[in-house]
Amino acid sequence: KKKKKLQFERIQKMNVVQTKNNLDPSSDLTKFARVSLCHQPTPIEPMKRLEAELGGPNLYIKRDDCTGLATGGNKTRKLEFLVGDAIAQNADMLVTQGAIQSNHVRQTAAAACKVGMKCHALLERRVPDRAASYEETGNVLLDKLFGTTLEFRPAGLDMNAEALAVVEKLKSEGHRPYFIPGGGSNAIGALGYVSCALEIAQQEQETGTKFDWLVMGTGSTGTQAGLVAGFQSSGREMPVMGISVRQPHDRQVAAVHKLVNSTLETLGQSSAPASKIHVDDGYVGEGYGITASS
Repeated sequence: KKKKKLQFERIQKMNVVQTKNNLDPSSDLTKFARVSLCHQPTPIEPMKRLEAELGGPNLYIKRDDCTGLATGGNKTRKLEFLVGDAIAQNADMLVTQGAIQSNHVRQTAAAACKVGMKCHALLERRVPDRAASYEETGNVLLDKLFGTTLEFRPAGLDMNAEALAVVEKLKSEGHRPYFIPGGGSNAIGALGYVSCALEIAQQEQETGTKFDWLVMGTGSTGTQAGLVAGFQSSGREMPVMGISVRQPHDRQVAAVHKLVNSTLETLGQSSAPASKIHVDDGYVGEGYGITASS
């Protein structure tokens, strides 16, 4: 127990990433618990060959595939705040959920491994007609390498509710679990993309390049909600278009809008109108993870 206490004291003293900006000071994130998991700032690179292929417009890509944790991805930004909050609450285990080959679960497993916590994940058999190896390779293999224990669930369940039930069971067994919803998408996790919005605005100032739109995939809502909340709180009114990976337009807009306002409330900011939420559901196809014929 003494060794464990010392370990958590060490974790709490880990370098904290501070978001420095000369934008609206109310956007400061240093009041929130946070641990350093992410390579940042991530670069913004021009896509000249794609511009040429399309005949314009000017296109750039924000390289959040380069965040670093267990091959990177957008969930690492969210996990900086979620794991920071878990440590502040003296948790000893992270519990989350996702689809079988979830990038979020893989990054959560790696974050837990990095800070010395246990991790338990529920995996949904969301994508149909997959070979048996689908549940043993790729991200599932990495989850196991990071020491995560796994449970599987059939498609169509309320996976957050399933995970919360497991949280209660783990508490009864003497664990101190911290629940992270699918995609890390709640008001704490969305702070990771509030930070990213500030980072983008700072990069605009440093390079003299001003972007007209930000286009990104939207699923569990946390990335888009954080960006919208971050741009509003910083005074940088950049529209964010989410390309839905799963839900129809109206349902996705409502879900993103709800989390935007929850995140703004967490920041002590006024709410945003639903007109700020832009979603295109024209590429969902037959469903999540199902390859289109095109």
